[in-house]
Amino acid sequence: MPRRFLPAALVLLAALAAGLWYLRRDAAPPHYTGFVEGEERVIRSEVTGRVREIPFAEGAGAPADAVLARLDDADIQSRLAAKRQELEVLDADIRTQEERIALVAGTWERDVSARRAEVREAESAAGNAERTFAREKDLVATGASTAQLLDDARARRDQARSALDRTRAMLARSEAEEHNIAVARRELEGLREKRELAAAELAELEVTRGKYVIHAPPVATVVLTQFIWPGELAQPGTAIVSVLDPRDKYVQVYVPVADVDRFRVGRRVEIELDSEPGRRVPGEVSFVADQANFTPEKIETRSDRLGQVYRAKVRILEGVERFQPGTEGNVYLAKQDSAS
Repeated sequence: MPRRFLPAALVLLAALAAGLWYLRRDAAPPHYTGFVEGEERVIRSEVTGRVREIPFAEGAGAPADAVLARLDDADIQSRLAAKRQELEVLDADIRTQEERIALVAGTWERDVSARRAEVREAESAAGNAERTFAREKDLVATGASTAQLLDDARARRDQARSALDRTRAMLARSEAEEHNIAVARRELEGLREKRELAAAELAELEVTRGKYVIHAPPVATVVLTQFIWPGELAQPGTAIVSVLDPRDKYVQVYVPVADVDRFRVGRRVEIELDSEPGRRVPGEVSFVADQANFTPEKIETRSDRLGQVYRAKVRILEGVERFQPGTEGNVYLAKQDSAS
């Protein structure tokens, strides 16, 4: 070939190569690069206490509901003991008051019953005396009796009336004693209310005591970070450790505005780790942000870096244990998705 045709041939070959690359690039399924992350949970203290123990070190697996930390609970134990003693005293006071009310009520009922019997007897005696006086008065008027006998009958009538007045007054005083029983019953009700309040406070203290033992979530997790150490003081809200559910991982990606319509929640995708090229596992779009932002510098996509993107999460559906947080990988749309 003459030398003058070499530059033209090279240009033609370069153009063909560029065209082939362009066509293959457009034929490749769209993908989005991201990093594997996990739903990290920060376990915090709800009470104030000095840390006594943190059984699991960073990186250790923690069974479901395992004890992640123990705080010194001497103060709450002291308050519990005092509240239990208060309840015991209230229980004793309630029993004493109940016995007192029963005794006073029984005595009052017997006393009132006796006073009423005395009143009935006094009423009968007064009636008899009144009738005797009336007969003597009639007899004196007819001359069948003497004035002395009439005076005696009058005296007995007056005495019977006085006795009736006294028994009625005594009955009234006895009946008024029922007020004392009512007062005692109100005192008993007050003691019962105090006991109910103390019992509620004891139950609340029991719940608080349980917070001095800090548990893992109800699923097996891995301890990622320890934020506090034995001997240090934890306050409400203090971070103790962070844990990760090894089965709950996702790949976070950033989707260009042009692709967000087909990158919908629930859409099935495929995930390929950079460490395992050619091996893909199924995933599912679980979150797409409702507002766009700019692409972070560490994420590379086929779109312009300066274009706006939507943050999205892709849940890993299989082989989760192979995906370590921080690992980079690609998320691919299925072929039917890329054609739509």
